[in-house]
Amino acid sequence: MANLKEIKRKIGSVKNTQKTTNAMKLVSSAKLKRTEELAKRSRVYAAKLTELLNEIAQKMQQSNTDGIDNVYFKDVQNPKKVDIVFITADKGLCGGFNSQTIKRARQLIEEYQAKDVKVRLRAVGRKGIDFFKFNGVELNDEIIGLSAAPDFKQAAEFISEVAESYVNGETDKIILVHNGYVNMITQEIREDQVLPVDTSKLELNTVSTSELEVEPDDDDTLLDALVKRYVEYTMYYSLIDSLAAEHSARMQAMDAATKNAKEMVKELNVKYNKARQESITTELIEIISGMESMK
Repeated sequence: MANLKEIKRKIGSVKNTQKTTNAMKLVSSAKLKRTEELAKRSRVYAAKLTELLNEIAQKMQQSNTDGIDNVYFKDVQNPKKVDIVFITADKGLCGGFNSQTIKRARQLIEEYQAKDVKVRLRAVGRKGIDFFKFNGVELNDEIIGLSAAPDFKQAAEFISEVAESYVNGETDKIILVHNGYVNMITQEIREDQVLPVDTSKLELNTVSTSELEVEPDDDDTLLDALVKRYVEYTMYYSLIDSLAAEHSARMQAMDAATKNAKEMVKELNVKYNKARQESITTELIEIISGMESMK
């Protein structure tokens, strides 16, 4: 009987876990829909911003035979210092979402250190911060809460400090790493060179057909302002993209946990029925044996 009670207790416990994981799956699904819509709207703005930046950069390149003479476009072939900004979640229970980002950040650290490049880490999200602190890795900057609730003002302030260190010559390159949203079941690691501006993403060598007119005295000022907004929005969009991927990963993880709990309940029910049958059989044998001994 003690064994039957124990199995029944386990069945109840697993059923409660199943209810919890199913509820978390539904919550993540609802949050994903909202974040996905926000990501779509943000993607349109980011595309227009990149298009405008491309037009201004084209105008400057065409008017200057030496190319674009701007600090944000000066690509250093052999950087001595690199800042890596990475985004993880504040919470777990989302499969390998956080571990994939951390793994890529560690790979980048090893790659640059092998080239004798000094690496500074800047972390967004509790999970990444906790991991590197536990492993004794120094973090140059950290922020908690921003990856769970992306805010443009906070994101701009955070990345602006990093960009300022680039302008001041304290770092030669800024790389942003996050786990991005592809669809409901897929996430992928995305790695963006924030500064200097990755000209491979711009169409600087094509002939501009834009009717945009820029005064020579204003082009540097306008380009600086555009690049700053481009950097700020790259950070903000990455946070939204990461959050959508997080909800997607958690939804999958909770769906798998719910299915596993359902299978476990089935197995425990079979085990319970077998134990119950064994108990009944044992009792019948004892009764028959007792009756036989009385004859």
